[in-house]
Amino acid sequence: MNKIFTVAFFTMIGLKGFTQTVTDTSSILHKVYTLGEVNISATVDKSTIDAAEMQKYNAKDVSSALRTLPSLVISENGSRNESTIYLRGFDIRSVPVFMDGIPVYVPYDGYVDLARFTTYDISKIDVAKGFSSMTFGANTIGGAINLVGMKPIQKMELNAKLGATSGKGYETKINLGSNLGKVYIQTGFSLLQRQYIPLSANFDATTLETDHHRDNSYQKDIKGSVKLGYTPNATDEYSINYQYSHGTKGNPVYLGTDKNTRVRYWQWPYWDKQSIYYISRTKIGERSDLKVRAYYDQFKNELSSFDNNTYSTQNKASSFNSLYDDYTLGGNLEFATDWKDKNRLKVSLHAKNDNHSEHNEGEPVRHFADNTFSLGIEDVYKPGSKLSFIPGISYNLRKSLRAEDYNSTDSTISNYPKNQNDALNAQLATYYKISNAINLSFNIAFKSRFATMKDRYSYSMGTAIPNPDLQSETALNLELASTIEIADKLNFRPELFYSYLYNTIQMVSNVQGDLSQMQNTGESVFKGIDLSFVYKPVSILNIYAAYSYIQRKNISNPEILFTDVPNNKLFASVEYTVVRKLMINLFGEYDSERNNASDGTRVSPGYFVMNGQVSYLFAHYFTVEIGVNNIFDKNYTIQEGYPEAGRNFYAAIYFNL
Repeated sequence: MNKIFTVAFFTMIGLKGFTQTVTDTSSILHKVYTLGEVNISATVDKSTIDAAEMQKYNAKDVSSALRTLPSLVISENGSRNESTIYLRGFDIRSVPVFMDGIPVYVPYDGYVDLARFTTYDISKIDVAKGFSSMTFGANTIGGAINLVGMKPIQKMELNAKLGATSGKGYETKINLGSNLGKVYIQTGFSLLQRQYIPLSANFDATTLETDHHRDNSYQKDIKGSVKLGYTPNATDEYSINYQYSHGTKGNPVYLGTDKNTRVRYWQWPYWDKQSIYYISRTKIGERSDLKVRAYYDQFKNELSSFDNNTYSTQNKASSFNSLYDDYTLGGNLEFATDWKDKNRLKVSLHAKNDNHSEHNEGEPVRHFADNTFSLGIEDVYKPGSKLSFIPGISYNLRKSLRAEDYNSTDSTISNYPKNQNDALNAQLATYYKISNAINLSFNIAFKSRFATMKDRYSYSMGTAIPNPDLQSETALNLELASTIEIADKLNFRPELFYSYLYNTIQMVSNVQGDLSQMQNTGESVFKGIDLSFVYKPVSILNIYAAYSYIQRKNISNPEILFTDVPNNKLFASVEYTVVRKLMINLFGEYDSERNNASDGTRVSPGYFVMNGQVSYLFAHYFTVEIGVNNIFDKNYTIQEGYPEAGRNFYAAIYFNL
C-alpha cells in the first residue's frame, strides 16, 4: 500500500510557485520589511520562501522552511543536536545567515543552529546561490541566506497562533503591529516547546533507548522582537530593531554501530542570542541613496556533559560545563547611484569585530578576537530592454587581534602569534530575455571564505592540532540557468552549476600520531543540476517539485570523502483547494544515502518521508490547521545513529485581525 501511494503521489507531481489560498493571511497582513532586503537588481534570480509557504509546510523554524528548495539539503549534527544546511555542497560557514542583512552566525565557528531560529516573525527568506551581492560582505563563497522581518501596513494588525504537537509539545505566537503613517511599530513573541521526539513504531529498542520516546530530546525556544521605524517621506526610512532568543535543549545519545563513536550525555541549559541593530535609507539628490546598518550581536551558551543518562553527576574526566560568551560589533555603508541612464552602481563598505570567550568551569577564560573588512563594488548595466550585465568586485581582509592558548598541565595561558588573510573576489552575471516567456542567465563568480577561529585554533577535545596560519578557501562558481513559462500554467527552471574549490579546508587525520588538523588540502569539485517547476492546471490545484543532483569530489585527496549531502534530493507537493475555505496539502521529500564520516565508515541510507496538512478558514478571522508528519512512520536517519521522528501529529488555530 505504501509503495502504491508513493508512486501515485509522485506521478501527480511537478514543481514550484505558490498561489494565495486560505492560509495566505499572514502574508496579506504583513508587508515585507524592505530595509532588511539585500538586492542587486530585480533581474537577479533568487529563491524566496514567504510566510504563507512556511505556514503551508508547517515550517516552525528556518531549517524546516529551507528544505523545500532545490540543492538545499538539511543536515542534522546529531552529536550536537544542531540543524544546519548545505547549499550546492557548501556548508553554512560558506553560506552565512543574515537577519535583515545583519550577520547572525556564531563568531567562533561560523555555524548557527537553524532549529533555534523560529519563523513566526519572518516575512520571507531569500536564498542566493553562488552568485550573491557583494553588499553582503565577506565569506559568501557558496551564497547567502537572508531572513527578512515583518513591517505593518495597517493601523492595527494582530496575528496569533496556538498549537499542540506529538511529544507533549505546544507552540504559541503573537505578532502585533501598527503603522500610523510616518511612524510604525512591530512586536512579536513566540514559544515553541517539546518534551520528547516520538520515534517510529519500526524503531528497535536498545539498551540506551528502551522505548519510543527519544530520551533527552526536549527543547524550548522563546523569542521576542521589537521594531520601531520612522518614514519622514516617500523615499527615506529609519528603523531600530531588537531581537532576543532563549533556547534550552537536550542531546539524544548515539545509537549507531560505530564503536569508535563515543556516547555523549550532553545538555544545553541555555542557548541565548540577542541583537540590536539600526538600518536606514536616505535619498541623496535625484539619483542616489545611502543605506546604513550598525549592529551589536551577542551569543551565549552553556554545554553540560554528564557521567550517564541520569544527567545528574559530573565526576568523570569526560564531564564538564563549557561556557561561550561571544559578541560582534559592526556596520556597513551602501551607496547606490544611477550614475548613467543605463547603470546602477553600488559601493559597500563593511567592518566587524568578532569576539569569542570560552572556558570550562574551574579553568581560566580564553579570549579570541578578529577584525574583518570588506570593500565591494557592483554595477547593473542594461544596454537594452532584453540584456543585463552585472559585474562586481570586492576586497576582503581578516586580521586576528587576540588568540589565547590554554595549557591544562600547568593552567597557564599563552598567546598565539597574530595572523591575517586577505582575498579578492570578482563576479559577472549576464541575463537575457529571449521572450516574455523565456529568460536565460549565465553567472560566474570567484569567491572566498576565511578560516574561522575554530578552524584555526581548536584542539577538538584533544584530538586535533591547531593551525593558526590556515588560509582562506576559494571557489570558482559557474551557473547556467533558464526560466520558462508556458501558458500561465507551467513555470519551469533548470539550473546547471559547477564549482571548483581551491585550498579546500578539511580535517586531515594522523598528522601527528593519531592527531588530526584542519588544513588547506588542495582542490575539489562540486557539480550538479537543479530542476524545479510549478504546474497549475486548474485554479484549485497547485503542483510543485524541486529536484537536485550533485557530485562532490576531492581531487587532491580522493580518500577524504565529503559528508552529509546526498547525491539526489527531491521535494514535491500537491495543493488542492476542495472548496474556497478548505485546502489539502500533501508534500514529501526523498534523499538518497549520504556519508556521515569522511572515511565512509558511517552512512545513512536513503529515505522517503511524506507529510500532509488540512487547513480550513472559518469566521473570517480564524484558520484551523491539522497535520501529520511522516505519514508512513518511516524509521530513518539523517546522521547515522540518530533516528529521526516517526509519525507525529499537530493541530493549531490561527487568528488574523
